[in-house]
Amino acid sequence: MVEQPANVDAAVNTPVVVDSNDDGTVAQELELEHMRSTLEEAIVETRSTPLENRPRLPRIALSKRNRAVVRALNPMLVTYLEASRDLCETDSILFGAALAVCRIIGAKVSTAGRATGHSSAIPAWRRRIEERIAKARALIGRLICFRSGNNRPRIVRTVRMAFAGTNVSLSQPDITQKLTERIDALKQRIAAWGKRIRQYTERSTRFNQNRLFQSDQKRLYESLERPMVSGTGPAPNRADTVAFWRGLWSEPVNHNEGPWTEVVARQCTGITPMDPVIITPDDVAEAVRRAPNWKSPGLDGLHHYWLKGFMVCHAVLARQFQEALNQKSLPSLFTTGITHLVPKDQDATDPSKYHPITC
Repeated sequence: MVEQPANVDAAVNTPVVVDSNDDGTVAQELELEHMRSTLEEAIVETRSTPLENRPRLPRIALSKRNRAVVRALNPMLVTYLEASRDLCETDSILFGAALAVCRIIGAKVSTAGRATGHSSAIPAWRRRIEERIAKARALIGRLICFRSGNNRPRIVRTVRMAFAGTNVSLSQPDITQKLTERIDALKQRIAAWGKRIRQYTERSTRFNQNRLFQSDQKRLYESLERPMVSGTGPAPNRADTVAFWRGLWSEPVNHNEGPWTEVVARQCTGITPMDPVIITPDDVAEAVRRAPNWKSPGLDGLHHYWLKGFMVCHAVLARQFQEALNQKSLPSLFTTGITHLVPKDQDATDPSKYHPITC
């Protein structure tokens, strides 16, 4: 009983020597070296790439493997972040680390750049189904023309292709009945495809409403009471739109201050100034913790998920944000955004009839 604690202490303090010939240890070291080289390449590449030409980072699955890769790269960033001079350089390092994670786990990264890659608002699956419906309707029109006696070569060729692989001949006596059956079958297919589009659309609407209910209930109720209007008319002139919003945002305005401002200034002379704001790493961690993982990013393309995963950046961000606060200056990276114009009503030709939403 008396000797047991001493034996336990001796066992705990005994250094463990790992055999370098162990296959597991060697494989792990090689994997870490591969991660380190991938991180180095991604950071160097990001530093030499303008913001608008950065690739679009995908949303990665929150799996154990992906989290393990993020945790493995987290301590490797210390060397780069300690040498960071400002917020722009820190942002570049973090984006390079996120890009390295995507490459290590094999996630698909868009290399076309976010400025040139304009994705369509219509999903790919819906475009495919709509193309099938359009082709089926065109085929129905030609079959009806042939049934009514139109024997032009193009019509005949299309009808023969429609019955290819069957025992139906265009010269047989019951060809009219076969044409009617074929037309009815195509109409049933079109109805089934249309129902599939409606089901997908309803499911997508329910999913978006549930997600909006979790993040912003007020906005959800407003959208239910007053559905969003999408402009169906012609789009406004590009030059007129730029001139209108530039007049609101870019041109300086001289305001005429009324006499009430002097009264307010005299009343505020006795107010005790607030204490200086000190930004700590805990403040950064708390702000990042409450932010959604995959909310639409700004010009840098960096999601909140990466700020949560790379925790070693919190102390650097706190110090650099404190410097920016003391100097009363922020880089344009944090004050510039991409503005999307959402139409207010059906009149989409007037630039003033839009809601500006900036990411």
